[in-house]
Amino acid sequence: MPNFRAAARRSDPTRRFRSLLRRSLLVPLSAALALATGMGTWYALDGGGPLTGPGGGAPAAGSASGVAAVARSLQLPWPAEGQTSVEVEGIGSLGTRGEQRPVPIASVTKIMTAYVILKGHPMRAGSPGAAITADEQAANESYSSVETTAPVLAGRTYTQRRLLELMMVPSGNNIARLLARWDAGGEKAFVAKMNEEAAALGMGRTTYTGVSGMEASTRSTSADQLLLARAAMKDPAFREIVATRTVEAPGAGVTFRNTNKLLGRDGVIGLKTGSSTPAGGNLVWAATQEVAGTPRLILGVVLHQRAGTTPAEGSAAAHEASRALIAEIRSTLPDAVARA
Repeated sequence: MPNFRAAARRSDPTRRFRSLLRRSLLVPLSAALALATGMGTWYALDGGGPLTGPGGGAPAAGSASGVAAVARSLQLPWPAEGQTSVEVEGIGSLGTRGEQRPVPIASVTKIMTAYVILKGHPMRAGSPGAAITADEQAANESYSSVETTAPVLAGRTYTQRRLLELMMVPSGNNIARLLARWDAGGEKAFVAKMNEEAAALGMGRTTYTGVSGMEASTRSTSADQLLLARAAMKDPAFREIVATRTVEAPGAGVTFRNTNKLLGRDGVIGLKTGSSTPAGGNLVWAATQEVAGTPRLILGVVLHQRAGTTPAEGSAAAHEASRALIAEIRSTLPDAVARA
């Protein structure tokens, strides 16, 4: 019986725009916020341009001065190494720490892989998506001692959603390559799409050389990955997939747990882990917190933790650094915004 445990260890729909009544300093009467539903609640997305307080008075938290005041007032436990970027949708950036030089990102790469797949083959929330037949290559790569994989059977048809779950939840590298071949006919052509999307999103310090993150030559920065996380989380199907806690591999009799150990705690609803010796530990995360009566989406990227050690040590460091940031932000952000 293949050892799936080792593989598991490694590694509705958007609602229409509606005008909102002025409810708090965060939402002036003149602004329109796009609201997207997910995980049973509402999140305010795209706060828009500079905001002013009610009646044109003091700056709201969403204005440049308001955001700066909020960021200055927070004493966040930034990681002592690597690079980190954090923002709150509808409010703004809480800061970036660490030199923004491109570093290996390991399986965080799969966020872009999923983004490109869903852009080319959109899925409604809750839908199975397209039918995809696993090829011999994906089946042969199902069992590996050197990379994270998920089992599929050659000739068997899987739903697009299930394959995306197998790629994002246990971080199956073979599934990423299968999806790339299905979408673009080959991995090289798909990688070209990934880099095109990165350029379109303004990710000027990012280069993708593969679809799974196995290649240390795939490099990015925390600020660039935050741009991607923001774009990807606007897709309801993507949000559902990265919030999936467990996924079963059809026909294999094995269930995988999400590699994101923070999922379901402290408001965390995603996003993606990645670890390797050259990349260290990496975690892109999404969490929620109510601020002034409005649920807000907090996005963070922690890269290059304990690089050069073991993937397990790096992953643990990335999780701990992210946990500390999330707890502090959720605890102190509402009061900081009220003071601003």
